[in-house]
Amino acid sequence: MLRFIIVSIGSGFLFGILDGTINGNPYARKLFEVYDPISKTAINIPAGIVIDLIYGFIMAGLFVLLYQSLPGATGLIKGLSYAGIIWFFRVLMYAVTQWMMFRVPAAALFYMLWTGLIEMGILGILYGTTLRP
Repeated sequence: MLRFIIVSIGSGFLFGILDGTINGNPYARKLFEVYDPISKTAINIPAGIVIDLIYGFIMAGLFVLLYQSLPGATGLIKGLSYAGIIWFFRVLMYAVTQWMMFRVPAAALFYMLWTGLIEMGILGILYGTTLRP
């Protein structure tokens, strides 16, 4: 249980760091200018940290619950399988929705897809190498 708590907190902070890096860099800011008219001018950092910590616990908990049914013989492969599933539901479906509803440049959508795949892959590797049911 202690390992689960530590990994959940660590993954929550990692989630926040990765999101900040992915979305806050100059290249991403330029790609996402399309959202400027509806974007907030400031980010509530304490709320973001709490939300990312909650995400860390939820994602780690789901990994542990799904562990036995994930494809793969090793924790690493199970973690990567989990990352693919989470990427599909979190990133791919979001990007497709953005494409369908808004005039978002294709470069921004591809950036979302690739960086989301990397982010989910890192988290999947963390879960797969550290957590077991």
